[in-house]
Amino acid sequence: MPRSFVIGDRVLTADGWVDGQGIEINGGLIDAVRPPPNDPSDNVHNYPGCMIVPGFIDVQVNGGGGVQFNATITPDAIQEIGAAHARFGTTSFLPTLISDTPNAFDSALRATADAIDARSPGVLGLHLEGPFLNTVKRGVHDASHFRQLDDGVVKQLASWGHGPLVLTVAPEVVGAPMIKQLSDAGVLLCAGHTAASYDETREALDNGLRGFTHLYNAMPPLVSREPGPVAAALESNAWCGIIADGHHVAPSMLNLAIRAKADGRIMLVSDAMAVAASSVTTFNLGGTKINVENGKCVDEHGTLAGSSITMLDAVRYCVRTLGISLEDALRMASTEPAAFLRKSDEVGMLMPGYRANLAVISPELEVIASFIDGLQVYQKG
Repeated sequence: MPRSFVIGDRVLTADGWVDGQGIEINGGLIDAVRPPPNDPSDNVHNYPGCMIVPGFIDVQVNGGGGVQFNATITPDAIQEIGAAHARFGTTSFLPTLISDTPNAFDSALRATADAIDARSPGVLGLHLEGPFLNTVKRGVHDASHFRQLDDGVVKQLASWGHGPLVLTVAPEVVGAPMIKQLSDAGVLLCAGHTAASYDETREALDNGLRGFTHLYNAMPPLVSREPGPVAAALESNAWCGIIADGHHVAPSMLNLAIRAKADGRIMLVSDAMAVAASSVTTFNLGGTKINVENGKCVDEHGTLAGSSITMLDAVRYCVRTLGISLEDALRMASTEPAAFLRKSDEVGMLMPGYRANLAVISPELEVIASFIDGLQVYQKG
């Protein structure tokens, strides 16, 4: 791969914004952040007036571009989903399987492994959201697919070995010993679709629970004498995923979580469905028709079913509605997800030696271009 250079007015580095610099790329990696070359060539990508930022990392992508992962569990579908989200600055993602049959569960592991082995652009790992969840907080998940986590599945997950593997579980259903066993094997455990008490959640955290899937949603609310999983999440050093779309959580509650997490371990997630990054307005989820109504994905009962947003939408919402600085919003969209995935030495920042995954954004927060491993995968026409 030839050496190339990406130039903008500002670059967001690990030390903050720098002006008059660009990204030098060599072999798919960032070689340097330095002033632009004096002699422009065909391998210089120049974006006057724009900002170069770390590409977004989305740990919860159910679909996009009209494709739903549960409906089409193949490497080609994963690639289509990734290409759709890359147009909006997402350069790394985890295809996410919602609770489904054992065959679908196995297929998701195989398809994602094949996509990673084939170096499908942007695929970092896999997120299995269920089926080891609590029926009481099932949301739009089909509870008929819920089952017990057993030793055979633990062994299957522990031996996957194709990148970060996130598993969302209800701690009170799975139990602390299983959580510890999986955590010790490298699986990244998140609490979600759970009715766990505060004490049950703390026990799970003590045994390796690493994060919380869509904080606030599909879990008991924060109550004065029943703090539940939300309080445990906010006072812990675990990462909390939030869906910043104006529908899943009220702005005040999002700001509360962001301010409460003094360690900064809040990460934006899209929880995107097939309708995201597309003109599609309806899709099928396990036999249930889901419609987009006023920006919300809902079933016939009005139950939320994922979202229609991209990570770019979440960043914009944080800046424009929550009043968060662009730098902090971008950190929650890149640096924090990378840390959660144990990929902080590879992605999530623009530093020498890191993968050249970056987005070029305008002052109006439009994505102008995206690069994955140094290759331009999107250019706004």
